Amino acid sequence: MHIQRSDFPHFAQLLKERAKILRREIRDTLLRADQERYANLAGQVHDASEESLADLLVDVNQAEIARDVQELRDVERAQRRIEAGTYGRCGDCGAAISRARLEANPSALRCITCQEAAEKHSS
Repeated sequence: MHIQRSDFPHFAQLLKERAKILRREIRDTLLRADQERYANLAGQVHDASEESLADLLVDVNQAEIARDVQELRDVERAQRRIEAGTYGRCGDCGAAISRARLEANPSALRCITCQEAAEKHSS
């Protein structure tokens, strides 16, 4: 089953809610990273193993932020597709994206066939 233009408000709301969650997660991760950095500056890292753990935490925080920022960009692009009236169409082949796929991933750009092909090509 595919979506109709009348379904756009539903998906716009899903995307709006996801964007809000992502912005909160980004903010929280940045705040946590600042607190961890302050702890390091305050002299709580005393040996090489603690320093390695501190470095790992910084790397994890950066990876979380990068992932969330990328997903937020995908959400914003999907919101623009709703505004343009092209939401729910595959960006590669132009076919309709199934409702089930959009319910699971409202920012999906491709139909499942094109997504699978893109993933095979990138690996």
